Amino acid sequence: MMPKFTSLSRRKFVAIAVPAAALATLPAPSIAGAPIAPSQGEDMMTLTPYLLFEGTCHDAMEFYKSVFGGELTSTKVKDSPAKDHMPAFQQDKTINARLRSSAIEISASDWLMPNRTPVRGNTVCLYLSGGTFEDLDSLFEKLSEGADVTDPLREMFFGAYGALNDKFGVRWMFQSNKPS
Repeated sequence: MMPKFTSLSRRKFVAIAVPAAALATLPAPSIAGAPIAPSQGEDMMTLTPYLLFEGTCHDAMEFYKSVFGGELTSTKVKDSPAKDHMPAFQQDKTINARLRSSAIEISASDWLMPNRTPVRGNTVCLYLSGGTFEDLDSLFEKLSEGADVTDPLREMFFGAYGALNDKFGVRWMFQSNKPS
């Protein structure tokens, strides 16, 4: 028998999993304040699995790197612009990690919602990033049909961000660094 952590439904739980960590959707170099060199295909959208961990993001991503190879970038809260907005006990947590290899790309962060408890199985979502605001807006609008929109797609200081649970209960995050 599994212990009961919260009375939240799966849909509501997943809906609140990421908004507090919206900064985590940024590529690690931009969170760290380093410039991001334009790359070929930067205007293309990508769909990436996004994983949330309970303080083990760094170790998990190092493990995945040992399995898949590739380049791992990782930023702790204390090394990001979010540091002044986060409590002291979260400063050593990972706000963003990205593993890229020729075979896979995985994005991840530690759980940054101290007032909520993650539940195993509800800590994975689909992360649609890149492209223009208009590109994302069109897809967001289509996926919004019958969906639970938890974070309307909007411009933020780092670009555009939005999130929803589609009518099938699948969690989607949208992010673009390009202004509209």
